[in-house]
Order: sequence, then C-alpha cells, then structure tokens
Amino acid sequence: MQRVLDEPAFVLHHYDWSESSLILEVFTRHWGRVALVAKGAKRPTSQLRAVLLPLQPIAVNFGGEGEIRTLKAADWAGGHVMPTGDALLSGYYLNELVLRLLARDDPHAALFDIYRQAVQVLASGLENTTAPLLRAFELLLLRDIGFLPDLALQTLTLQPLQPDKSYALLAEAGLRASTQAPFLSGTQWLQLHGALDQADALTRLLRVCAQWSSEDRTALQTQLRNLLHYHCGVISLRTRQVMMELQSL
Repeated sequence: MQRVLDEPAFVLHHYDWSESSLILEVFTRHWGRVALVAKGAKRPTSQLRAVLLPLQPIAVNFGGEGEIRTLKAADWAGGHVMPTGDALLSGYYLNELVLRLLARDDPHAALFDIYRQAVQVLASGLENTTAPLLRAFELLLLRDIGFLPDLALQTLTLQPLQPDKSYALLAEAGLRASTQAPFLSGTQWLQLHGALDQADALTRLLRVCAQWSSEDRTALQTQLRNLLHYHCGVISLRTRQVMMELQSL
C-alpha cells in the first residue's frame, strides 16, 4: 500500500459518503487531483471538520492503491484566511475549472503553485483584482493542459500576428484574423504571450489585464469562456450560474 505524507493540498469539493464520512476531491502538488475518503469527518468530535475546508492550504497524509484512497491525517498549512464575498465565489469557480479539466492522478505541480498564488490574491481582499486574476488563471490553466494555442501566431497559417490587426480566439480554429466581435488586437495577444513566458506569469498577466479597458477585458473573458465551455463540454459552468443568480438579486 502506497503511503503519502505531508502532501500540500487544497480541497476542491466534497460529498457525503455514509452517515459519518466524506469523499473529497483534493488538488495536490505532486499527485494532481486525487479522491480521498475521510472516515468519520462528519462527526461532531472529528478534528477534520475544521481543516477540510475549500480554498485553505492543508497538508494531507493518505494511502491506498484504489481509485479512492484513504485520508489518514490533515493539518492546516496556514498562510491566509478564507476568501469572502465575490472572492469566495471566484475561488469556487477556480475549483470547478480544476475539477472539470484535470484528470485524476495527473500531476501538475506548476499549476498547483499558480492555483495557490491565485487563492492568496483572492484572500488578500485587494480591490479590482478579481476579474484580471480569473483571466490570468484561465490562460495559465489552458496552457498547462495543452488547450491554449500559441498567442503569437495565427493557428492555421502559423503566420506571426500583426500588432495593428485584430484576432479572435475560437474553440475549434484557434487564433485567427477577425473583425467580428469579440476580438483583441495583435498587440494585446502579444502582450499576453509575453507574460505567459515569464517565471512570474500570474503576476504579469494580472498586471496586463488590469491595464486594459473594461471592454477589452470583457472581450478576453468571452473568448476564454467559449474555449473553456468547449473543452468542459458544457454550455455554462455551475459557479457562473450561481454568480449570475446572486447578481440578479
């Protein structure tokens, strides 16, 4: 039986399993997304109740060889408090993307570090950072799993982008010249491409998106949303539906 100790992790989702236990979907640094059974976690006396919370850094011990392994221990790793308000909903949105797009037992250590940084930014409560942060994470997630085309080239022709022309990102055709909204200029796509190649890509992408107008950020959001929905196989993500329902109230 394989035993993993002190593995950095975040709880993405959980659901009931028997009267006293939970099944957890956990994002770990070295093992990727794994499913764990937390026996007795629902009991009032369980120490796990206060630890197995979403958007909180934890360290887990688990073992087993099946599809669902057994959680042995979990401890809060510290670092930040739980995000609140819109930041909390945005954190759930990140969790849904990871759940839908990452296969189980497929390590993504670099993406885990980016996710951890993104959650820290959400928990910081900084104003006017949530939307740019979500776009930055979406870009990095899509690139990490191989669904983001080269943003410096037209996908079908492999011709370099021209800074003064406009281009649209399409789910089935990649990046191509377009004058039909939504689109971004070649300069803007090249800005994103340059930021993606940096070691501190999340921070650089956040800065790039924060400097754009609200119309340009909306254009990027629409194109990335279409690409994400295409690869998730859904018309709309559940967390987005919840956000829209809350906004309507």
